Amino acid sequence: MNLNTEQRLINQGTYAKSLRSQLPPEAFAPDPSKLIILIINIAILILGWMIAAHLDNWPVYLLWLYLPLTIIMANSVMSVGCSSHDLMHGGVIKNSKLAYLFSFPGLTMLWMPPTLWKSVHNRVHHHHTNGLGDPDRNYLETQPKNWGKWFNNLVVPSLEVNPLCLILGMTVAWGGHNIRTLTSVLFFNHKSVDYVPAAFTVSAKDRRAIAGELLLISLIHLAIVAYLQFDPLKLILGYFLPIGIGHAGLMFYIYTNHLMCPMTEINDPLVNSTSLRVYKFIDLLHFNFSHHTEHHIFPGMNSDYYVMVRELLKADYAEKYNLLDAQEAWRLLLATPRHYQDENTLTDWAGKITMPCPLNQKV
Repeated sequence: MNLNTEQRLINQGTYAKSLRSQLPPEAFAPDPSKLIILIINIAILILGWMIAAHLDNWPVYLLWLYLPLTIIMANSVMSVGCSSHDLMHGGVIKNSKLAYLFSFPGLTMLWMPPTLWKSVHNRVHHHHTNGLGDPDRNYLETQPKNWGKWFNNLVVPSLEVNPLCLILGMTVAWGGHNIRTLTSVLFFNHKSVDYVPAAFTVSAKDRRAIAGELLLISLIHLAIVAYLQFDPLKLILGYFLPIGIGHAGLMFYIYTNHLMCPMTEINDPLVNSTSLRVYKFIDLLHFNFSHHTEHHIFPGMNSDYYVMVRELLKADYAEKYNLLDAQEAWRLLLATPRHYQDENTLTDWAGKITMPCPLNQKV
């Protein structure tokens, strides 16, 4: 990275200090009312499973009537994931034990132990955003071509991804991310692990907690599958499709968060993160999850106020702020490779095609 770029990068804390005085105090107060939305979405999932348990009594020609509920359940998977994300950051309730308790059902739908989430997301990702130490960044061209890098190359949107692999991959990419991350800390817990983009470690206490939480999550999912009597039809419509589509929706957000941005040695959210323009009702359903740059500046903020932060960024940092329509962000992902040749350059699996990061002009 050249000297001029380094001089123009601004640390996340500097943005927060500059913008905080322009925001009302209530923007930084927890909002327990969001627990109601979390509970409603959990209730929707339970209702969906209760109805799915009786699908064997439905005439075959009426089974399609369950599909709208499948879609509603998929959105609930996304919503409980987004609300659990806010809970773990302290934006809903400040009591960490209560936040852990309420976030557990949502993270269970993501097969994500809360202790692991707190480590990989809150501690590592937010402090090393899109830098060499970030487990959620693109792989480097120089990293070994092992199973983790191969899987990413197979399913992540890029100019070389197979359309069928992309479609199927959207439903399983989150699972692949989880397997990669979980095994790296449970089996090895060492910085030398090379099949994750950036290895990290957890304490022995957290490692035990992650293992216990994963066991409980597995038992909950087994109970759901058993409740649906291991019936293929009930499982497809009431379990695999809602969770798969819900995970795919979350991956759409996750793919657009950072993968088009340059890597940065200094954690500058306006350079290494991207926000999306989506329909207002989608922001309402997903707790303004599209406001990702805003979230990286104020991780623990009440997400209702990210809209206000967006307006401040558009006014104060318009030339630097990455704000794209969702369709444009997806187009750029499909038009570019997914491996970093260097901080500002992307390349393909074979290293034959190179392009500047599509949002590089902002640096």
